[in-house]
Amino acid sequence: MKPKRIILVRHGESQGNADPNHYETTPDHALHLTEEGRVQAQVAGTQIAEIIGQEKVRAYVSPWCRTRETFDGIVSVLDDQIVRSIEDPRLREQEWGHLVDVEELRRIRRDRIEYGTFYYRLPDGESGADVYDRVSTFLETLHRDFSKPNFPENAVIVTHGLTLRIFLMRWFHWSVEHFERVRNPRNGEVVVMEIGSDGRYEVVTTLRLREPK
Repeated sequence: MKPKRIILVRHGESQGNADPNHYETTPDHALHLTEEGRVQAQVAGTQIAEIIGQEKVRAYVSPWCRTRETFDGIVSVLDDQIVRSIEDPRLREQEWGHLVDVEELRRIRRDRIEYGTFYYRLPDGESGADVYDRVSTFLETLHRDFSKPNFPENAVIVTHGLTLRIFLMRWFHWSVEHFERVRNPRNGEVVVMEIGSDGRYEVVTTLRLREPK
């Protein structure tokens, strides 16, 4: 049985979101949540609790510090409604592969926008297309899990902005052009997919879109 909902969560505000200078000294995977990020994580947990009521959850979490800490905030609200949680490296954010100074970061972000987020390969790191490939293998795992006995009513996935968008792109077969139009969810934002009577999921959360060029 497919779950009623697939609930996607972008991590709360990280040190790098608040101050890009952290990228010069701290690997991306090791950045922690800010105090605001911890509040956002608990708010996300409260929002999920309001959506699912007394139903159970199976969670999948990126192993990076900020996503694990976001999940901790969700757990503080849902507690034993979470029947199992799994860390999966395929849910990590797009890899940079090295420390980066602020000026280089700004240049890379400008270049990525001009070239296209999906195809631009970060120096020493990944392109969005690379993330697409590993998210595709994660979906294979997810579908196998759905077929197991006693899968709960909800799957919660705690991940990162670009990875979350690529999950939706892969699931709903978006074009690259449509992917580029959809903006990252805000820090701590919850995106809900619900199953319909036809057995197909739809996004019931309003996604933010970029203005057409």
